[in-house]
Amino acid sequence: DNSSELIPKCRTCRRQARERSGGGDHHEGLSSDEELTPTEVDEFQRSKDNVLEDSRKIFEDVHADFCDIRKILLKFQEWKEKFPDSYCDAYISFCLPKLLNPLIRVQLISWNPLEQNFTELEEMPWFRAIEEFSDAENVSESK
Repeated sequence: DNSSELIPKCRTCRRQARERSGGGDHHEGLSSDEELTPTEVDEFQRSKDNVLEDSRKIFEDVHADFCDIRKILLKFQEWKEKFPDSYCDAYISFCLPKLLNPLIRVQLISWNPLEQNFTELEEMPWFRAIEEFSDAENVSESK
């Protein structure tokens, strides 16, 4: 099969072309097809910055009690403690994921697990708030 011989030759040709052109930015093991040009990198960064800026504006006009996951969960906890029957009848455990989804997604827009110093999901404030709420819910159910 000639295709297995062709691949190393192509890689050698691309490496030699990079060496001649002074392309010292190449990372061994990556295909040159995967490498981005400086223009593409700038365009990506600009696009990413625009998305992050837009995401900061999403909840600008929302009252603080309704865009903070911890505060929302505290309201549900109060509801459960004061009116347990209606809380149970409303199937809140099924509603919370849909309710919190947009808030969590906004917080995850800038999260990149491929970066060296990324924050673990378990360390994020929204995760801890949900975990505390779940623990409090389990304790009250066991009573």
